[in-house]
Amino acid sequence: MEAITEFVAVGRRKEAVARVRLRPGEGSISINGRKLEDYFPRETHRITALNPFKLTETTGKLNLLATITGGGPTGQAGALRHGISRALLKYDENLRKVLRSAGFLTRDPRSKERKKYGRKRARKSFQFSKR
Repeated sequence: MEAITEFVAVGRRKEAVARVRLRPGEGSISINGRKLEDYFPRETHRITALNPFKLTETTGKLNLLATITGGGPTGQAGALRHGISRALLKYDENLRKVLRSAGFLTRDPRSKERKKYGRKRARKSFQFSKR
């Protein structure tokens, strides 16, 4: 029995975590058991998520199986992009320079700022009245 070659990686952005598995194949995409179009109805999220494939010209060469938890659609698309980029590195180390220059290997450190006491949200304050 031959071993299935699989490239596994984890991508993160904001509160979202994407576990990505890449296998050699015809380019099918499954996210949480759903098609890409069903999971990300917005075109911008689909473009963001699949950017690493387009950049490295590996579209149609690998099958994608992803499990995404937490966060909203934008964070999840960013997490998926991060995960795909990391998995592509395991697939071919020569892609590092291309992915690094596009900034896909860097974990985006921006996240939600915590709420402060005496305020409505992180920065929003109550209306100030001088008199």
